[in-house]
Parts: sequence; structure tokens; C-alpha cells
Amino acid sequence: MERLYDLAEVFRSKNAGPLFITIDFLFSNKETYQRVSSSEALSPGAVAELYGLEPEDVKIVYFDAANAIKVTIPRTGPTSGAPGDRDVYGAQQHGPLLSLMIP
Repeated sequence: MERLYDLAEVFRSKNAGPLFITIDFLFSNKETYQRVSSSEALSPGAVAELYGLEPEDVKIVYFDAANAIKVTIPRTGPTSGAPGDRDVYGAQQHGPLLSLMIP
């Protein structure tokens, strides 16, 4: 088993509008991408548990041609740029997935 962080060439989060965060994983080769995308470790339920969400709030999209996976979750707390928002760009929201283990 390896951490998702160690498998992804690019691992980032950003705003997907004021109400959502998107987390991108890009892989350097098709084999690694297929290993992660076929694993049950990265599932709506697993992501929801890490972020304190409901599984139906987590959307996962697979881009086979780009060896990429996009996870979209609702922002918790204030909307982007609202008073009290601690990460206006959504750039620090991928942290809970750093240690996700992939078989």
C-alpha cells in the first residue's frame, strides 16, 4: 500500500465556484492512474468520512485520457471570500487526502 500523495504527480485543491472545492490528482502513467481509479480506497464514502460530509455530497470524475481524477466537495464554513473564510482560493483543502492509503 502507498499513500495517494506518493502516487500522484500533481495533487492540488482549488475553488470550483464560491460553494465548492475541487481536488485534482494527475498521474504520470496509465498504470498508476488505473490502480487508483479502480481502488475502492478513493470513494465518495472514504472522502466524505475524511471531510465530515455525506457520501452523496462527494462527486468523483475520472478523466482516462489525462490520467486524472477530480473530486468535488462542498465548502464547509463560509463561502469563498466571505467574512471568516480562511482559504479564499481553496488551495489548502487537499490535506485530509494526503495520507489516504491505496492498495
